[in-house]
Amino acid sequence: MPKKKRLPAGRVALILFLCQMISALEVPLDPKLLEDLVQPPTITQQSPKDYIIDPRENIVIQCEAKGKPPPSFSWTRNGTHFDIDKDPLVTMKPGSGTLTINIMSEGKAETYEGVYQCTARNERGAAISNNIVVRPSRSPLWTKEKLEPITLRNGQSLVLPCRPPLGLPPPIIFWMDNSFQRLPQSERVSQGLNGDLYFSNVLPEDTREDYICYARFNHTQTIQQKQPISVKVISVDELNDTIAANLSDTEFYSAKPNRERPPTFLTPEGNTSNKEELRGNVLSLECIAEGLPTPVIYWIKEDGTLPTNRTFYRNFKKTLQIIQVSEADSGNYQCIAKNALGAIHHTISVTVKAAPYWILAPQNLVLSPGEDGSLICRANGNPKPRISWLSNGVPIEIAPDDPSRKIDGDTIIFSNVQERSSAVYQCNASNEYGYLLANAFVNVLAEPPRILTSANTLYQVIANRPALLDCAFFGSPLPTIEWFKGAKGSALRDDIYVLHENGTLEIPVAQKDSTGTYTCVARNKLGMAKNEVHLEIKDPTRIIKQPEYAVVQRGSTVSFECKVKHDHTLTLTITWLKDNGELPSDGRFTVDKDHLEVADVRDSDGGAYTCVANTTLDMVSASAVLSVVAPTPTPAPIYDVPNPPFDLELTDQLDKSVQLSWTPGDDNNRPITKFIIEYEDAMHEAGLWHHQTEVSGMQTTAQLKLSPYVNYSFRVMAVNSLGRSLPSEPSEQYLTKAAEPDTNPTAVEGLGSEPDNLVITWKPLNGFESNGPGLQYKVSWRQKDGDDEWASVVVANVSKYIVSGTPTFVPYLVKVQALNDVGFAPEPAVVMGHSGEDLPMVAPGNVRVNVVNSTLAEVHWDPVPLKSIRGHLQGYRIYYWKAQEGSLKRNRRHIEKKILTFQGSKTHGMLPGLEPFSHYALNVRVVNGKGEGPASPDRVFNTPEGVPSAPSSLKIINPTLDSLTLEWDPPSRPNGILTEYTLKYQPINSTHELGPLVDLKIPANKTRWTLKNLNFSTRYKFYFYAQTAAGSGSQITEEAVTTVDEGKLAMASRQVDIATQGWFIGLMCAVALLILILLIVCFIRRNKGGKYPVKEKEDAHADPEIQPMKEDDGTFGEYRSLESDAEDHKPLKKGSRTPSDRTVKKEDSDDSLVDYGEGVNGQFNEDGSFIGQYSGKKEKEPAEGNESSEAPSPVNAMNSFV
Repeated sequence: MPKKKRLPAGRVALILFLCQMISALEVPLDPKLLEDLVQPPTITQQSPKDYIIDPRENIVIQCEAKGKPPPSFSWTRNGTHFDIDKDPLVTMKPGSGTLTINIMSEGKAETYEGVYQCTARNERGAAISNNIVVRPSRSPLWTKEKLEPITLRNGQSLVLPCRPPLGLPPPIIFWMDNSFQRLPQSERVSQGLNGDLYFSNVLPEDTREDYICYARFNHTQTIQQKQPISVKVISVDELNDTIAANLSDTEFYSAKPNRERPPTFLTPEGNTSNKEELRGNVLSLECIAEGLPTPVIYWIKEDGTLPTNRTFYRNFKKTLQIIQVSEADSGNYQCIAKNALGAIHHTISVTVKAAPYWILAPQNLVLSPGEDGSLICRANGNPKPRISWLSNGVPIEIAPDDPSRKIDGDTIIFSNVQERSSAVYQCNASNEYGYLLANAFVNVLAEPPRILTSANTLYQVIANRPALLDCAFFGSPLPTIEWFKGAKGSALRDDIYVLHENGTLEIPVAQKDSTGTYTCVARNKLGMAKNEVHLEIKDPTRIIKQPEYAVVQRGSTVSFECKVKHDHTLTLTITWLKDNGELPSDGRFTVDKDHLEVADVRDSDGGAYTCVANTTLDMVSASAVLSVVAPTPTPAPIYDVPNPPFDLELTDQLDKSVQLSWTPGDDNNRPITKFIIEYEDAMHEAGLWHHQTEVSGMQTTAQLKLSPYVNYSFRVMAVNSLGRSLPSEPSEQYLTKAAEPDTNPTAVEGLGSEPDNLVITWKPLNGFESNGPGLQYKVSWRQKDGDDEWASVVVANVSKYIVSGTPTFVPYLVKVQALNDVGFAPEPAVVMGHSGEDLPMVAPGNVRVNVVNSTLAEVHWDPVPLKSIRGHLQGYRIYYWKAQEGSLKRNRRHIEKKILTFQGSKTHGMLPGLEPFSHYALNVRVVNGKGEGPASPDRVFNTPEGVPSAPSSLKIINPTLDSLTLEWDPPSRPNGILTEYTLKYQPINSTHELGPLVDLKIPANKTRWTLKNLNFSTRYKFYFYAQTAAGSGSQITEEAVTTVDEGKLAMASRQVDIATQGWFIGLMCAVALLILILLIVCFIRRNKGGKYPVKEKEDAHADPEIQPMKEDDGTFGEYRSLESDAEDHKPLKKGSRTPSDRTVKKEDSDDSLVDYGEGVNGQFNEDGSFIGQYSGKKEKEPAEGNESSEAPSPVNAMNSFV
């Protein structure tokens, strides 16, 4: 069964094959081909030449290479062999030359300073790395110095020196105050390139005591601080006051506040200076002037103009920067400082030198025995670099002689090579500013032809479009390629077909008779190989009846028809669009095969309706405009949209413009307001019309701007107040010339999908943007923190490229550049990305648990090193669960684990909501974008006892004349070991007043208790709670009544009611009079300062619940008001009595998170800590509860029982 391969419209598919072009210099990276081809070593990755390391981390010196057979590796240090086996701190990565020096366990980074070079060797030769200079970074402290306060007059100039300590690499300098706020800078106050702070003139607001210079050493992530500098600016008035106190009146300053002066330079000094910079660097020239008013700086180049697009002004134009400086930028630059009183200038003579740079770097050379070839190494620099050659890492002058090799300066010429000629050559170009080193191998192979394209590939192409048939190949010597059609056909020639160097056969205009089987044959002197592919030509999709323009009245129904003819072997899909978007989701729109119907038309339905016909190989579309008008009750005059324009003509045909003229149609009684011009690109999007421009209704010509490589057709529509006309007939076609792309792909990203890859994606250009045939993309990448050259690959017809074999989570710089057969697009922007993340390798260490209270614990841990996270740090995750006492092993039943996540780099967090008196275990894991790392060792901790919850229930049973029996269930949450129960009770009289409170302790193992010697026919209120070592829990309340003595009740009913006797009434009146007299006497004594014995009476009848509570029993020792106690001891109202089953539901536990906060709901921060402060909580009184009702004070209640 042949494999199908469909080609999209146009010649874009050619890119896929052209990017596989094989020259005599490179072996295709086909895995099957490389399995049995020997190849000399090639260095693929190495550390930068100037390698500054962090002394706090292990040293990793990279050296990776490929070759067949796999190469072995060796190192030199400071020019001599480095025996890594003799140093226990040095290890080499298996299958690699990368060294790891373990200085974190022992040793110092300074011990391993030096120049390192890696050699990769196999039987075909040896490749060498650059000289890698390893130096540890340094961030020294500031030299201690005593800084005297600076006092100066308003308007004077001032320079505050910074003089940071020398570090490696040099620090970044900035000025801030004590509050770590950057000091504001302006044309008057600015920081120089040397870090000093310059004041062109000072003002009183410059007075402050905290001018602080900071030096940030990025490599070690440290910041050093200079001692603060104090500056005081004195005004003229203040200065005169000072002089008046010490000198005579004749020495006063003028009343003029500031002394204006022309500019002078603070830096640089003198009239001229010299500056030397290297090619490719940023040239920075600085001039800072003082004066009053503040001078303004201007820059000119004496012998030319400043380069556009590369010149930038920094620091309020005091600094001139030219990026990508070259030798042409040498010359004299002049800075001019100017204010109202004059101007001065300074000339800086700039000399641009150049470290060596490549003009033509040597390329790998693959030859067959007996062939000739050459390696060319050309570099430039200032001064001119010296070229030297090495063979397999040895200077070529002392290398083994090879009769096939001849050296001619920067070129090695090979003639009649043999297999023994295989080697790796190194070209070194050096001058006093640096060097370049390139490896290039000569690989002598004798290989018969091989065809790499899959056999029986099926290509499907639309008729009258280009067809491209692939034949990727390899062989040594380089094979010749021929194509044949059919079983006995002759070789295809260039007059009809295009034969590309990479073996691809192009049929510029494929016709029906192009269908068939094509055979690719590759030959060299060692043999022949062939491969067959199949080509099918399909009919193009065409719209044979397009939807027509319609003007309908509001509320009516309109229908659009779109009949399509397509190749019956392809699947057709028809889609309707409104204004280039989806149809409204409205039941009024009905799509049936090739019809679109809109019922009950509304004003919002007006617009352009497009029919899009798609197959797997092509797409066509057609549009029509719907105009909605108001219904006309009576026949209206003929007002309509204009008739379409006609007689379109193209003149003044240039590469990027053309003039279009036309004749307007009838305006149908409404003036034409404008013309709309559309174009069709028959080459890239046949049948699809795009908006080109609009012109006034008075014009009949338009000058149109064109893009390269577009086969234009134009049409015109007229517009009046009722809508637009039908399109005119298309103009003749006009094909513009091809050009290089104007733009590059957008939305470039570099993200890894796996730990060892980098996925580079982009939004591809469309056919219109390609500007020419053969659209391809040059995808380039390199590590951000290295000196590696850009690696690149050219691809086509894709929007993604995967770079494999990358180190895990390393920053990369990526860019994607468009190109076509004409040339390259402008240099693309560089985007930073990262290779793929992997799961973290290390668990957080030193996990510590601090139990705050019975329901809250604080967890601390040490952060995981950033290199071990291997990804973007998301945060840390704590798993915690209740564990069995004395063991961390899980039992068979499921253990529910809770998870708290702390975002970012936090190293501590709070665990809320713990259960008191419980055994917990936890571990901590670091989280990155890939997932969780390993768990830290489990840490166990115990929460202390807490107060228990209320008893689950309380029932009163078996009431008798003088006893009641209480039954209860223990608390559902004891939160510790119960020590005892407390029962308090008190009688309630007929006026709902409370009697004396009785306190009774009950052992913790009891669930039933009988109270005896109670009063008959009396209601009692009970308060019941449990206790642990941590204190008393919530209480539960209940009321009950003892039974009535029926004998005494009958006797009382037989007695005479004495309240109706006259003598009793007289006695009560006498008692009332006596009480009134006593009250009057007491009132008089009180007003005279006497004491009323209420306090003694309160003490005699004190309720035990209102006494101060002692600290030794864990309760609060504070007095409370009688009113609050009365509220706490209120009996139940009639309507709020206990349910008939005498069971009271347990109250909520007092040990809630609400009590820790200030509001109703306790809340936690993201790290688990409480929001708000911890606040003390008053102990609830025994008689407290929702059942309480109002009652008088306990003193009055007790007096009622006397």
